[in-house]
Amino acid sequence: AQATEGATAAPRRRFEYKYSFKGPHLVQADGTVPFWVHTGNAIPSADQIRITTSLKSQKGSVWTKNKSIFEYWEVEVTFRVTGRGRMGADGLAIWFTEEQGLEGPVFGAADKWNGVGIFFDSFDNDGKKNNPGVIVVGNNGKLLYDHQNDGSTQALASCQRDFRNKPYPVRVKITYYQKTLTILINNGFTPDKEDYEFCAKVEDMVLPSQGYFGISAATGGLADDHDVLSFLTFQLTEPGKDAPTPDAEIPQKDKEKYQEEFEHFQQELDKKKEEFQREHPDVQGQPGKTPCAFFLAADDVFETVSDRELRQIFEGQNRIHLEIKQLNRQLDMILDEQRKYVSAVSEEIAKRGAGFPGQQGQVSQQEIETVVKTQEEVIRQVKEIRSSVTDALRSISGAQHPGSAGVYETTQHFNDIKEHLHVVKRDIEHLVQRNTPSSEKQKCPELPPFPSCLSTMHFFIFVAAQTVLFIGYVMYRSQQEAAAKKFF
Repeated sequence: AQATEGATAAPRRRFEYKYSFKGPHLVQADGTVPFWVHTGNAIPSADQIRITTSLKSQKGSVWTKNKSIFEYWEVEVTFRVTGRGRMGADGLAIWFTEEQGLEGPVFGAADKWNGVGIFFDSFDNDGKKNNPGVIVVGNNGKLLYDHQNDGSTQALASCQRDFRNKPYPVRVKITYYQKTLTILINNGFTPDKEDYEFCAKVEDMVLPSQGYFGISAATGGLADDHDVLSFLTFQLTEPGKDAPTPDAEIPQKDKEKYQEEFEHFQQELDKKKEEFQREHPDVQGQPGKTPCAFFLAADDVFETVSDRELRQIFEGQNRIHLEIKQLNRQLDMILDEQRKYVSAVSEEIAKRGAGFPGQQGQVSQQEIETVVKTQEEVIRQVKEIRSSVTDALRSISGAQHPGSAGVYETTQHFNDIKEHLHVVKRDIEHLVQRNTPSSEKQKCPELPPFPSCLSTMHFFIFVAAQTVLFIGYVMYRSQQEAAAKKFF
């Protein structure tokens, strides 16, 4: 029972700063990252490390300088993969290997590694349309990576996830505990850092007891920017076991060196605080108005153009989604109300038709008028809903929506509305035909006889007068022509 309880209990975590990096102030004055080494086209900056730029045929990687001395571990990696194209290449890889793979053909790192590589492959080499994806590949130092098949023949586990061009950084949590490797992914659609979802799991996996952590990337004919914002490593200790103390792991010379550097940085920080207080006397004594808070607030206010565009697209999609959900709820309410009206009218017509046969036609006509008024009200409400959705779409038109999924879904809902209205119309016509007697079919009214305004005598007198006038005109014309000929 104690063994079962120990296996199910969560391990204890301890942060390992020698195997981690995180901004701001990531790079030292000489351009290096503390406890890490970068090779190839990797470019460290103050808040991130750009493993490769969006240029063709680039390779880069960063590796820990020292081997890990703990058996079980957990890493949390935050990165961005951005590019202008619909597809990117080649991808990014997170490593735990017995030796440093500083440069090579496998996503910018060496082949035939001894350990495990978690590959974020963004290019579809085998043409199976299963990329971007996450692939876990283990190696004992003898296998060559199968590039042509995207490692599918060597994959221990995999999942299909799109990690390119997300509004927020993508986060990956990789845990190796009791010979089980687990991968969780935050897809980058939410600012919640703990919103992880399961990706892959490999059991009975034996890794080297000591190894190097690394992250690499490469580009080919297509290119992306591969940026790593943080790489945090934690040592996992089984419940009931004591973890080694940090002081026992650090030599005395290193402790003296780090203590001296800490005092130097502390003095520099005190000087900066005094200068800031002299330059800004109006913010002294106010909570949250320290120099660090001032600079952090400035960083929160200003954002890049790409971040703003992605945020606007994400907010626009959320608005469309909420408007469509609201439209669905309102349409459901309207249809339920319409069904109630139709059922009530049908029952009332049946009851009154059975009790009062003589008044069946009159009652049916009144009920039909009620149904028609109800349908006019339904149509008016549907038009109002449609205008509200149109206004919402127009308000987010500047967000540069990348696809037409929202417009297609809205059009589909309007088609459903039209179909429901046609069904209602057919029901009303059927109701009218059923309740109208066959002997009382409406006929077109007969036209009254037109009165005769001209008698026969008047008609002949009119014809004779026209004939006399015509003959007189002809004789007059002939006399005029004969008189004109005398002059020639």
